[in-house]
Amino acid sequence: MSWDDCDLFCRVVEYGGFSAAARALERPKSSLSAAVMRLEATLEARLLERTTRRLHMTEAGEALYHDMQPLFAELRHSYLESLALRRGISGTLRIGSPYEFAAHHLAAVACTMMASYRQLRVQLDVQHESVDPLSQGYDIAFAMLEAPLPASTIVVRRVFSLERRLFASPEFLALAREPEHPRQLAQLPLIVSTHDTEWRFKCPDGSVERVGLQSSRLSSSNADVRLQAAIAGLGVMRVTGTFGQAAVQSGRLRQLLGSYVCDPLRVYALLPAKRLMPEKVRLFLELLNEQAAALGAA
Repeated sequence: MSWDDCDLFCRVVEYGGFSAAARALERPKSSLSAAVMRLEATLEARLLERTTRRLHMTEAGEALYHDMQPLFAELRHSYLESLALRRGISGTLRIGSPYEFAAHHLAAVACTMMASYRQLRVQLDVQHESVDPLSQGYDIAFAMLEAPLPASTIVVRRVFSLERRLFASPEFLALAREPEHPRQLAQLPLIVSTHDTEWRFKCPDGSVERVGLQSSRLSSSNADVRLQAAIAGLGVMRVTGTFGQAAVQSGRLRQLLGSYVCDPLRVYALLPAKRLMPEKVRLFLELLNEQAAALGAA
């Protein structure tokens, strides 16, 4: 008996007919029909009743499908896992990233990959300074535009352009007058990143406004620290919209100056250039690009 014919019989049943199975498997419909006919001849039993509209299994077909389908499903799963190992979707994928980007974007991609490839492990380190993927042994390191890129032989790819917004707590705004123009921020306590040198805004009339940060109330490279400070009513914070979204939805923060556009936060992937890109790295970046496209952040 041909095991391939038996497998194709199971696939025809799974897809509910020869035409659907042929499309899914990208094989001629005639080849599937011939496989089932050979199997029926070998077993000397009719397995399928064919009509113009529906396909029915006979009693012999139901018994064969019940016994064989789980075995072939497991074989296909094992084959895909073996193929993943051969393609390099295994071992440990080492990633360094700023906290803000890791928590809200990379974690979801890492979980998706690990769910698909059981042999893959991920080490995702949160960094607050620029990362050199060569000296620190990372497969991928992510850097923000403001952070200076490491002086080493690397490949740089832009992967995300994140919208940034201004936020403050309702308690803070109850005591301080809500700004109507970016220049009014100079009279307010600001919560800034250590990488910030100024805040730039594109105004509704197309002009550009720059806000100096010399009198900032709190400076931290950790976005979560800045978020907590803003929620505590200590000042106005600039952070990516995705990072502040939950606090806005819960009423702990409000967005400010919505008609003024902050400079986006551009995120780059830093890759070692001394060797070919491993398949696990290529797939991670591919999934990340899909996420960026879905969010309009490409």
